[in-house]
Amino acid sequence: MIKNIILTGVFLAADLISAQIGISRESVSNASVSLQFGDNENKGLLLPYVTDKTGITENGTLLFDMSDYKVKYLKDTNTWFDLSVDTTGNTGNTDFNIQASDRAEQPGAKVSIITADDGTDTTKGILVLADNNKAMVLPKVASPHLNIIDPSAGMMAYDTVKKQLAVYNGKVWTFWKP
Repeated sequence: MIKNIILTGVFLAADLISAQIGISRESVSNASVSLQFGDNENKGLLLPYVTDKTGITENGTLLFDMSDYKVKYLKDTNTWFDLSVDTTGNTGNTDFNIQASDRAEQPGAKVSIITADDGTDTTKGILVLADNNKAMVLPKVASPHLNIIDPSAGMMAYDTVKKQLAVYNGKVWTFWKP
């Protein structure tokens, strides 16, 4: 009996050490995945709303910039790339009650997903996927522009029909192919 309890504890601990997380799913699809969302649930990933991005220097950072209502990612330490401009150049100005203005940013707030954290990771961010050999898999939605009924500005999903990244800026969806 005690042997079974110890073995169960060891297996649970080994599962937790893997630092792979599935949200709305039983498990992740393979060893190269850090964070993976459920499939075909008609929900997207909502990015953090940021009012001041001047101190953000981590390449690959994704956010919703409240200064101009655009989804952006940092690609060259100081170059922000806009992912949310539609063909006319307009961006959305919408209701942002989802992240009310009375909620102060907490500079020290952080969740890190990493296989082996020795306490030296200093990457700034709300959610940091710190492994250098794993990636995040976005929520997969068939035609998110049709099936996510009430999207919020800053939402992202992978469109399984068009096979591309879908980004919602509060007004329109934009689609990006590699």
